[in-house]
Amino acid sequence: MKCSQYSSSRGAAEECSPRRKPWVNNRAKLTSSEGAKEKNAALRPRISLNTRMPTHVTDAPTLLSAVVMAEQIRQKQISPVELLDAHLTKIERLNAQLNAFVHLDADRARTTARAAEAAVLSRKALGPLHGVPISIKSSIEIAGLRCEAGTRLRQGFVATHDAPLVSRLKNAGAIVLGVTNTPEFLMAWETDNLLYSRTNSPWDLDRTPGGSSGGEAAAISAGMSAGGVGSDGGGSIRVPAHFSGICGLKPTPGRIPATGHYPVSAGPFALLGVVGPMARTVGDVKVLFEAMQGADDGDTCAAPVPLHWPSEDEVKKLRIGYFEDDGRTPVTTETRTAVRTAAEALRRAGFQVDAFRPPRLEEARLLWHKFFVVAGGMLLRPMTKGREHELSPILKQFLEWSAAERPHTGESLLDAWIRRDTARAQFFAQMQKYPILLCPAAAIPAFRHGERSWTIDG
Repeated sequence: MKCSQYSSSRGAAEECSPRRKPWVNNRAKLTSSEGAKEKNAALRPRISLNTRMPTHVTDAPTLLSAVVMAEQIRQKQISPVELLDAHLTKIERLNAQLNAFVHLDADRARTTARAAEAAVLSRKALGPLHGVPISIKSSIEIAGLRCEAGTRLRQGFVATHDAPLVSRLKNAGAIVLGVTNTPEFLMAWETDNLLYSRTNSPWDLDRTPGGSSGGEAAAISAGMSAGGVGSDGGGSIRVPAHFSGICGLKPTPGRIPATGHYPVSAGPFALLGVVGPMARTVGDVKVLFEAMQGADDGDTCAAPVPLHWPSEDEVKKLRIGYFEDDGRTPVTTETRTAVRTAAEALRRAGFQVDAFRPPRLEEARLLWHKFFVVAGGMLLRPMTKGREHELSPILKQFLEWSAAERPHTGESLLDAWIRRDTARAQFFAQMQKYPILLCPAAAIPAFRHGERSWTIDG
């Protein structure tokens, strides 16, 4: 039995006598509700319908929230080295089946963990993520790690410097484990490519964890990473979070700098594409967001706007609107029930919750299509010309969809841009009444690999 009070003389967990409590049972620093939540999370079964996958993963350290991990490190209830080793063991056991990580940096992570342990023992000031192991999507630059965005066209590309958000996470004390898989050029809701093949859901190996931040979602959901960073221009954080049972945030463009992301977030894509946090709890998403947020000159949408969190009283005054479907696409019965259950829970918590579906949702979807699909294809075709044989089937399908559309002219792009800004202003006006919208992230749960059509309620 090991205790978490590690020795300053040897910097490792000491053997405990039977009279001393092991770290996993020592949670006096938590409130009763937080303690119950973390205990449940630590013991929660990771269910797989495929017998090749372990049906229960009860490694308590790796399933704690990132906030609790950092607190236990500060209280010397677990060492950063001990915590890192638990994550590396989990990765060694599960990654061959999940294929979430595509480049692991274990040696540098161990060096960083030893330095983090020394900082705790020397009573230095510690960041909010001190000693917490995290992962990063392989479309974001980290010095010494691959940044290939799932494409053979960038095979072997290794970043020479850290993106600003990575530097900020490291400054907050986080330990980068490695980078995770994506679909080619991030252009799909399923994570599969010819460079590293497909990523599987930790809940069911026959299903996708989503895309394009699917490697991140799988790693975090399985407890191989405490949290991390994805990117999103059309659901690429939100869909994997939904498919994998975790939390994700697509922030306002410019709030977290997209500097160092590939493909570059510029032109029309700067209006859509952002980077954002992913984790198993909303509290962890908040801490990651706070560590990364802030303007950077490399992000075309950045603005030095101070961060303000409303007080609890201010939050309780906010009205919440909810809708179960967008009026165009049917949703599963389970999805509809989940939205209703969440709305009722918010009512019981004292919020005013009203049924409200914003108008012009279909127009917003069509405008997104003009930027993401039509303009996206126009940008990708010259980049891939002459190397079409190296592209993944999913990307080829996207390019076929895009080629079937009429390419933008200067006039059509300006028209779409102006209509987009008009629609955005109207949504802001609606948010004066309902600043919070509760709605499905997708019409269905995680789909099987390669599925492209579904039947919902007939």
